[in-house]
Parts: sequence; structure tokens; C-alpha cells
Amino acid sequence: MKKTVTFLFCFTLAAILTTAFTQEKKTCTLNVATFNLRMDTPSDGENAWPHRKEKVKGLIRFHDFDICGTQEGFKHQLDDILELGNYAYVGVGRDDGKNAGEHSAILYKKDRLDVLEKGNFWYSETPDVPGKGWDATCCNRICSWAKFKDKKSGKEFYVFNSHYDHEGRIARKNSSLLLLKRISKIAGNLPVFCTGDFNATPDDEPIQIIYDDGKLMDSYRITRQPPYGTEGTFNSFNLNSPMKDRIDYIWVTKNITVIKYGTLNEQQHGRFPSDHFPVLIKAVF
Repeated sequence: MKKTVTFLFCFTLAAILTTAFTQEKKTCTLNVATFNLRMDTPSDGENAWPHRKEKVKGLIRFHDFDICGTQEGFKHQLDDILELGNYAYVGVGRDDGKNAGEHSAILYKKDRLDVLEKGNFWYSETPDVPGKGWDATCCNRICSWAKFKDKKSGKEFYVFNSHYDHEGRIARKNSSLLLLKRISKIAGNLPVFCTGDFNATPDDEPIQIIYDDGKLMDSYRITRQPPYGTEGTFNSFNLNSPMKDRIDYIWVTKNITVIKYGTLNEQQHGRFPSDHFPVLIKAVF
């Protein structure tokens, strides 16, 4: 009887330790992208959204995006992408906090990920209400964020998706300061992906502020495989564009490993899916 009890105790202990070890070793691998969709502008002619939407949908499907931070998409553009069937999105229109205007929406695979929390803030002196900030004169600028749980691994993480102002230098500088402050307040020590069109190259002040802060790492710089595709992420719908300026980024916290990074320079019959290239990383944490 004593031997049986000892055996059962050892067996139970081994099972508990094995389970704990297995759970500890579970990792989450994600394909994370950022993609400025280019708003639906009829004056774009052959490059207007109705002529591009199937290219965008096909690209997302083929590259198997798990999460994609989008910029410039109106609600009807996002709804077109949802025709893929296995995606949903979080985010609101920047003009009214509901559906009006461009979104900085986060697309995600709804069969893979659960949304635990979500929110938005505007890049302005009053970040909790829609409005322009600092020296921005054109547009409201918004960041949408969400806390996700991966159904496979149980891992929880945050995504922050932004579109900085394209004119206001002070606005871009202060947007970086506000973004870093909000990430620290909202996400704590959990893994964070920060996607977006920052309208600034790596040597510009808004990006230097993020580098100097040290919380977020530039996936282009830390990828284990060398970056794929052009360094530049903006093409202006022009096949002969220099494609040197990198203004679209995916930032990660130090608890995320970037396996590979790519600028997806795809075109069909001389037409690009957008005037920006999507950027895609494969990440593990």
C-alpha cells in the first residue's frame, strides 16, 4: 500500500511538472503587418479603390496576415476586406469616434484571436476626443489599440496602430511622445506590436524619439533574417519611384523576437495594391 501511494504521488508530481513545463514553453507565432490602404479617392482613376480592392484582399489572404494595422481606410473599404470571411477589425473613424472618416483600424483573424480590450486616442492636446493637434492643419489623427489573446497559446499582447500627421512637424514629434506615454500606461509589461504610417524617416525627430526611449524596437533593425524588399515603403503608384524612404514601421517590445521582415513590393500588370507597400513580419514570443 505504501509503495502504491508513493508511486501515485510521484506520477502525479511528474504530470504536474510536465504540464507546467509544457505551458511555460508555449510560444505564439504571428504574421503581423502594417498597410496604408490609400483612401477611396475617385480622382485616382485606374488606381482608385474599386480597381484595387481585390488586389488588397488577395495580398492579405496569400500572405496569411494574422494581424494588420491599416491606415486611411474608410469603413466601406474595411467592410470590403471583411469579405475575406475570416477577419474582423477594431477601430473607429477619426472624425467622430464612430464611423466617419479614415480609420487606423486593426484587422485580425477572428478564429485565431480574441479581443480582450480596445480603445482609441487622438494625436492632439485633448487625446480623448476627436480633433487636430498642435500644428496639424489637415486632419484629425488617431491611434487605435487592442489587447488580444491568442487562442492557440493563451498568450496576451497589445497592438497599437497609428497614422501620424503628414504636415505638422510639432504634431509628429508630440505624437511620438504621446504614443510612448499611452503604451506604458495601457500595456504595462505585456508584449506590444506598434504599427503605422509615421510619415517620418528613421533619421527624423519623431523616429529618433522612439529609438532613444528604448521601449520599442524597430523590427527592420532587429530581424534575424535580412530585410526583404525595398527599404522604402512608399511608391506613389509609380513603378519608377525611388522607393527609398521608409515611413511605415512595425515596432516591437523586447520580449518579441522578429524572425523575418519584408516590404511586399507586389504589383500586377504595372498596378500596385496601394500607394504604400505593406510591411510584414513573422514574430515569436
